[in-house]
Amino acid sequence: MSAAPETFTAEPERYELRSKAVHHFNLQRRDFFKIMGAGIAIFTVAANAVAAQESGGHQQNHDRDQPQGISSWLHINEDGIVTVFTGKVEVGQNARTTLAQSVADELRVPLESVRMVMGDTALTPFDMGTFGSRSTPYMSPQLRRAASAARDLLSAQAAARWQTTPDKLQASDGKISNPATGAAFTYAQLARGQALAHDLPEADPITPPSAWTVAGKPVPKLDARAFVTGQHQYTPDLRPLNMLHAKVLRPPTFGATLASVDLSGAQAMPGVVVVRDADFVAVAAPNERTAEKALAAIRAEWKSTAQSSSKELYSYLKKNLDAENQKPHEKGSVVNALATAAQRHEQTYTVAYIAHVPLEPRAAVAQWKDGKLTVWTGSQRPFGIQEELASAFHIPKDRVRVIVPDTGSAYGGKHTGDAALEAARLASVGLDVGDSFSRVSRPVKIVWTREEEFSWSYFRPAGVIEIKSGIAADGKLTAWEFHNYNSGASGIQTPYDVANQLIQFHPVNSPLRQGSYRGLAASANHFARESHMDEMAHGAQIDPLEFRTKNLSDARLRAVFESAAEIFGWPGKKTQPGQGFGIGGGVEKGGYVATCAEVAIDQNSGEVRVVRIVTAFECGAIVNPDGLRNQVIGANIMGLGGALFESIEFENGRISNPRFAQYRVPRFRDIPKIEAILLDRKDLPPAGAGETPIVGLAPAIGNAIFDATGVRLRNLPLAPRGLNPLRTTT
Repeated sequence: MSAAPETFTAEPERYELRSKAVHHFNLQRRDFFKIMGAGIAIFTVAANAVAAQESGGHQQNHDRDQPQGISSWLHINEDGIVTVFTGKVEVGQNARTTLAQSVADELRVPLESVRMVMGDTALTPFDMGTFGSRSTPYMSPQLRRAASAARDLLSAQAAARWQTTPDKLQASDGKISNPATGAAFTYAQLARGQALAHDLPEADPITPPSAWTVAGKPVPKLDARAFVTGQHQYTPDLRPLNMLHAKVLRPPTFGATLASVDLSGAQAMPGVVVVRDADFVAVAAPNERTAEKALAAIRAEWKSTAQSSSKELYSYLKKNLDAENQKPHEKGSVVNALATAAQRHEQTYTVAYIAHVPLEPRAAVAQWKDGKLTVWTGSQRPFGIQEELASAFHIPKDRVRVIVPDTGSAYGGKHTGDAALEAARLASVGLDVGDSFSRVSRPVKIVWTREEEFSWSYFRPAGVIEIKSGIAADGKLTAWEFHNYNSGASGIQTPYDVANQLIQFHPVNSPLRQGSYRGLAASANHFARESHMDEMAHGAQIDPLEFRTKNLSDARLRAVFESAAEIFGWPGKKTQPGQGFGIGGGVEKGGYVATCAEVAIDQNSGEVRVVRIVTAFECGAIVNPDGLRNQVIGANIMGLGGALFESIEFENGRISNPRFAQYRVPRFRDIPKIEAILLDRKDLPPAGAGETPIVGLAPAIGNAIFDATGVRLRNLPLAPRGLNPLRTTT
């Protein structure tokens, strides 16, 4: 189970990694040398730094190979504390605890003795980013390998002192003992004055899940007290000495360009720094209120162009295809299979743009010192942000340090360094007003407002999905044609057995900035596919669960469907009007999920209330059962909004609902009873769990609504204003 070199190709719907930078700075040469200092600088920055950084694989990134030295991954202090280094970050998924469990388990030390250093480009090994449900399946084995090598090294040191062989010794509870003599050395004693400077072996077996003692068991979240007591500092909490607060002048519409600007009002205000760099205009002041007044004093005129609106979104997506069409997946002949099918179905499903709505909006603190830039920011990609900053300011990457404090959620929404770029550009001015440039600039902090977060971050892609299908008289699938426009290709392949397939993703020139969201397009593709499976089942007069298992040879997917159905009591017994039951599930990123949902429809208002959810989930061997259960429950809560009511509305280049008062997110009263059934497969390596649990929810709810009302809803969100018959289609 040693970790293989990680290769990764960014999914096509990670649009934010391929789009142009939000800001393009035109730093003057004299300003550049003020930042860098005297001397000659020779360096290169990749033309497409983000794409290069995300491409993965050793061939593309010779200087980014994972380090082979044990000390790059962990350090054993003389007090016995084990410090672990990883480029992964903590955004609420509890990766710190899961990874620490893996190290403690492999190194044979108490979990309390492990300290995690995460997401710091100056201290941790390179990591492409915390996304794609890759922390557990990729980083956990890598850290285990380092811990295993360290344990073997300590055993060899102890064996040399006792003049015996390592195979006669035991490692446990942070020490090496000799059963024959009763002697023991603590790791601290063995590590004193030593360095773990040895390379990792080519092949070093690590402990199989069946023998785990720390991993595989529920443990409290590490540092939980700091979070619930407010001791932990998120980026907006940072207040370095002499800090300036920044505000950025935003265009009135997307794509607007600056025609003219009068900065004199802001420049006349004491203590205010004003920057204009092309279309980037911003201010910084000793306090946030002064910065707001300075921004309001700027007079700007913008040139805008007419743009589309959410009212014609889906027709727009079909009409504005990108020239680079994706090659279809084809098997058999769909045309022939449809012609001979006993039943044929053809439907269109749509998915709206939705916002990430993180608890912590984008924020960053930046400071320049001796030609080097340090930025603290909430992000899932510290090394990607480092690349963006180096490219924007034309400096080598080794002069940029990005530190990621634990972040107040993101789930795909903080892959780009928008706030980091803004704070760093203002900090590069380096002025105490009235003084000359200092070698240490004043730190600058920017915290986006909620309205800025809603308007200027990127959204989960909208999409149109068209499906044609055919089934035989015995209920077996014979034809499957599936076209996704814009939302993406994740989860696009069907897990069901069908001999004739044509599946294709069609990129589109999106009217809004779009990018990664939890589960990527798997949530859209599963919604369409599982809704359509339900339609076919009802058309064939077969129970929806039976119809799925009849067309399913994947034993792992079958297992989660059967487990969810058993606990739920499928198909459910109706006891009142407006009650309905639905099921949905699938496979994504190595995880298998099935969700059953019960809904209740108010017969007067049409309000849809989700009463109960049962989700069965399997992702191989479970490292942290409590953490995994929280992931499954959290994914369902997050998914409620996108399933029922979340939708970005826009008109002529403006977001029409950029506030919580207008944009509906799940509230406490919306949360149903949620049961998470975890299938622990210790015979399989762990897979990711951060994204997959969300994909079964929306189709399960939609199918339950149909069961309750006979109304088939094919658009996400399903019921933003309840089930007024005028707003539904059958």
